[in-house]
Amino acid sequence: MRNYLLDVWNIIDPIYYTCSRLHSVSENDQKNSNNTLFRVRLTNYLGNDVVLQDGTIIHKHDLLLKIHLHNVKILNELRKTDNQFKKALYIYHEIKRGLPMLANYISLHEKSNEIKGIIGITSLSQGANKLGFEVFDIKNTYYRTYKKYAISPMNFIANTSIKAPVYLLMSKNKLINTYHFSRI
Repeated sequence: MRNYLLDVWNIIDPIYYTCSRLHSVSENDQKNSNNTLFRVRLTNYLGNDVVLQDGTIIHKHDLLLKIHLHNVKILNELRKTDNQFKKALYIYHEIKRGLPMLANYISLHEKSNEIKGIIGITSLSQGANKLGFEVFDIKNTYYRTYKKYAISPMNFIANTSIKAPVYLLMSKNKLINTYHFSRI
């Protein structure tokens, strides 16, 4: 059943990608180069004010780069193993590998000066702090419940338990200072 659902998701994903205004983050920002797990789009933050560890304050309506993981790509890769530790390690290392490219993407973005940071929503937040993300609860009960059920099909296919989703945030300065590489 899970494999069937993943096959259907593989068909639907390109349509979702096109309709959702997402952009892939890739090495050298070329469409045919090595893509990361990150898909991104600009968004205005709508949550409660948040103060990050580096002093950055994220207010309602601040411009953020919303990160989405390429879930179909992840699940296709994780089909090969049932070991939960190996699955978590794969995701961790792929995200870590993609963060320098994300830093490069944001530093070259036409609205780079306006972007305050990056945001993601996930139910898999273990290890996020080691990568530089800060984890914040989603305060709005309705939105948290909506996201929990929106994420549940992926959790079913991945055979992982459903946990309450959280915000992952990182300031643009922290991302660039920690992960940015220059093009030589």
